[in-house]
Amino acid sequence: MLDIKVETENSETYTRISDRALSDLVHRIGMKGDRFLVVQRIPDLPGSFVQVWYDHGDHYQLERRSGGPATHFLARIDTPERVAGLMARWARQEPEWDAGVEWESAGMPEPEPVPEIPARIRARLEERIRVLLRCGYGTVQELSRAAEDHLVKDGVRPVTYAQAYQLVERLWLERVEEQRQWSDVTDADRLTRAFTRLEQGGITAREHFTCCRSCGLSEIRGAGQKDARGFVFFSSQGTEAAASGHGLALYYGGFDEAADETAAVGREVVEALGDAGLTVEWHGSPDEAIELTVLDWRKRLVG
Repeated sequence: MLDIKVETENSETYTRISDRALSDLVHRIGMKGDRFLVVQRIPDLPGSFVQVWYDHGDHYQLERRSGGPATHFLARIDTPERVAGLMARWARQEPEWDAGVEWESAGMPEPEPVPEIPARIRARLEERIRVLLRCGYGTVQELSRAAEDHLVKDGVRPVTYAQAYQLVERLWLERVEEQRQWSDVTDADRLTRAFTRLEQGGITAREHFTCCRSCGLSEIRGAGQKDARGFVFFSSQGTEAAASGHGLALYYGGFDEAADETAAVGREVVEALGDAGLTVEWHGSPDEAIELTVLDWRKRLVG
């Protein structure tokens, strides 16, 4: 699998896909509304990507960027096979991945200078952004919007989106460097594995789902397959608790709302969590949340 995220013009997103799947996407593009792909590595490094544009009858326009506007180049490629091969080699960070390609500058303009954020405001924003980075679910763009909105009062915005983005980008890169030192498997990885197993077994399993328990319970039925037997989720409030070292509460149930079915789903969830290597606290009551009280929360950024 390639450690990449692929976004399409028609708003589809594909994460960690094979060379073949990437090739299929490249071969697919060309129709109105589905003419380009943007490929980023995981974790995302802001300003680093390859992308391709294709309209039937034209050459494929392949672009690469590795930082600011001066690093943005383009090339015209004849075949989708060559485009897919170049993108896959870029994803694997192969030396001389673009050998033989004739690049030219994309002519991207330099952005306007971004004013400094006052120190007092910057300190408050940094605190909030670091919490969201520890949670691990937002993209650079999503975190930038959250930072822009964080200190709004009476309609007054103390920072612009550009200021927020610049701050988020710096802290994001710090976090990416931090996570390079992590062990191969974290508790957040184990939780994702357990949720993947449950999803495959007919239980709708959602991480970081809605803002709170109440909203999650009202929306979870429509979040998965129509034939799902039950559900389990934790909210963004729960994520922040876990990221702050306070453990994590999981909410679960059967869609028929019978107590015995809810308890059965609970047992299935507990088994999957335990098999994934997580420490679970639950006494079997359908009225009791499943708690992960011993949790070293290190969620890998995707972006």
